[in-house]
Parts: sequence; C-alpha cells; structure tokens
Amino acid sequence: MLWRKFNGERFQLPIKEEVKRAIIREKQNGYRLKVCIGTDSQVKGAETEFATVIVFLREGHGGFMFIHNEKTKKQYSIKERMLVEVAKSIEIAYELCDLFTQYDVDMEVHADINTNPHFKSNEALREAMGYILGMGFAFKAKPEAFASSSCANKVVN
Repeated sequence: MLWRKFNGERFQLPIKEEVKRAIIREKQNGYRLKVCIGTDSQVKGAETEFATVIVFLREGHGGFMFIHNEKTKKQYSIKERMLVEVAKSIEIAYELCDLFTQYDVDMEVHADINTNPHFKSNEALREAMGYILGMGFAFKAKPEAFASSSCANKVVN
C-alpha cells in the first residue's frame, strides 16, 4: 500500500512505522493527539477511486494527514460502495490500533454516510455503524465525519 503526505511526498517505510514516528514526534513536541480515519470514493465512468486518510489532530494546533489512493474497475451499488469505504477505514484502524493504545491516542473511524434517511448513502448506516462499533472503534457519521466527508473527499480524484 502506497501512502503519502498531503504535499505528495511518498513514504518509504510501512505506514505503521510512519504513524509511530509521527505520534512520537508530535508527543515530544508537547501535542495531545487525536486520530480520525476515513475513506471516501468517487465513481468516474468504469472506475471507482477510493481515498483513505489518517488525520492527526493536534489539540488546539491544527493537524495533518496521511493519504492512500486506490482505483478499481469493480462496479458497486451505493450501499456496497459505502460499506467498502468503511471496510477500508477499519482495515487501517485495526492495523494501527495497538499504536494508539500504546501511545494513548484517541481514535475515531469516520463514515461518509448521511444520517438523513432522504439520502441514498443512509441505506448503509446501520451496517456501517454496527461494523465499526463491533470492532470496538469510536464511530462518526455525517455531518461529524470530517475525515471522510471533507479530508478524504479532497484527495479522491
């Protein structure tokens, strides 16, 4: 999996090592961190592109994010695509959760799913929420799910 910074700089080390380094650096600089993980997707013709982000929030001092983009030609229903987004977020959250515990960093998984039943993405809300909470992670949906609906949304081409 290729990950990068917002400026486009690609990471050479595995993402778990890069996250560990970032946590240690930020804590040494005196910041209290919170991490939000989210995924968004966009369909363009026959391709679906997913962008997963790891957003590091420095309490009261802004933040930064790590980004992974992935394209596929697989076709999804809206509900299926929402659940694939959640699965991608959970996959990375699960890979990193022991670091967050070790370094006392709060973490949330954000789902780009609307809580308003008038939106199509709402069909996936119950399953997504159950999936995330069932894995033991804190969950946010729109409008509070900024990692997926704002951050990942900006980096999905």
